[in-house]
Formats: sequence, C-alpha cells, structure tokens
Amino acid sequence: MTKKVLASLRSALHEALEREWVDNNVARDVKLVRNHRHEAERVIPTKAEIKILIDKAPERHRSMITTAIFTGMRLSELRGLTWDNVCFDVQVIRIEKRADRYNVMGKPKSRSSKRSIPMAPSVVRILTAWKDICPKGDLGLVFPNGIGNVENHSNISNRVFAPLLINNGIVDVDGKPKFSFHSLRHAAASLFIEQGWSAKKIQSIIGHSTISMTMDVYGHLFESPEDDVDMFAKMEKDLMAA
Repeated sequence: MTKKVLASLRSALHEALEREWVDNNVARDVKLVRNHRHEAERVIPTKAEIKILIDKAPERHRSMITTAIFTGMRLSELRGLTWDNVCFDVQVIRIEKRADRYNVMGKPKSRSSKRSIPMAPSVVRILTAWKDICPKGDLGLVFPNGIGNVENHSNISNRVFAPLLINNGIVDVDGKPKFSFHSLRHAAASLFIEQGWSAKKIQSIIGHSTISMTMDVYGHLFESPEDDVDMFAKMEKDLMAA
C-alpha cells in the first residue's frame, strides 16, 4: 500500500512539475524502508557448492556462471552485457547496460549500477575462449541465446540453473533448488569480504546505491565472533587493571 501511495504521489508531482506548478518532485528521491521481518533468509552458496557449479555447469553456460560468481553481476546485467564492454586489455568489465524482464536493452538499474568490475584471471580465460564460439548477433551480446538475441531470464533460471542444482544435489529438504541464480551475487560478495575488502569497495563493485544497503545485506559477514570474544576479554582486562 505504501508503494502504491508513493507511486501516485510521484506521478501527481511529476505532472505538476511538467506544468511548472512546482519546482521539484520531492517524492522522486524518497526511499522506502523495507520490513525484512518476514523475508526468507538469504542463502549464500558454500565454497564447495561454488566449485561444483563451475565444474558441472553446462559448457554453453559455464562462462556466464563463472563470470557471475567472480563479479557479483546481476542476471539482468549479464544478459545485457556486450563484448564492447569487456575490456580484455585492462581486464575490466564495464556495466553500462542491462536487459530487462521483457528482453529490452536499456540503462543500468540505477546510477550506482553503472560501474567497472575487475576480472579475475579465470574470467579473463573463460571469456577469451568463449568469444570465439559465442553465437553472433546484431547486439554483440556476451551471453546471448542460440541465435544471438537476449536470453530469457526464465530460460536461464528454470532450464539451466535449477537443473544444475538438482542434478548435483544442491537442494533443500524438499528436493528443490537450494537457492536461485541471484545467490551467485551473494556468493561473490562473501568471497570479496573473505579477502578483507572494505565495505566501500564491495559497494562499488556490487553496485549498491548506498553503503548502508551493502551493510544491511552483508554486514553479518563482516562480523567475527572470535574477534568479539577477544575484544570483550581485553575490555575486562583493561577494566580490572585500571
């Protein structure tokens, strides 16, 4: 309901702005605070599961899955990635466009989504090899369908990724896929954090609009219970020595 009201307010103020009745659409930049109480817990693939996905991925989609794991790119960004934005000379992928759910190419999700992501050596190798055999099309897509056009989101999720998980036993108690393709983005973030990268760096690579969003999603991964125990022990020691 809140989203609907805000959408109506934005629309009304936009019309007022067009008619020059107001100087600014103050509702445009309003961000809703999400209630996470009833959301399902995020599932982050383990290292063992990540290795299985890379090793067992269908040959035609291994390059896309590997790129997703080591870059944290959204599926829409992978589907809209073009070869002119893969800079092999400096080993960077530029995110400048995406493909929406209707397979329409457009700008990235937000201003912060437009970014450059360094390529891991395995990504450089697999994309270099894939470029020679990649289906060609007018859009110059890196991960197109068989005739060079934008691949459907549902095809990747239901016909490629879900069977990959099920066939390799990466399932929940009901035998369903343990996580979605989007979880590869979480896997990438967890790998970045494990390397000791700062939250600000991870925010820029992942493409979050604010660092608070990065901390809301991945803040718990920065925490170390062992370090906390040592901190409390030092606090007590310092107090008693005072």
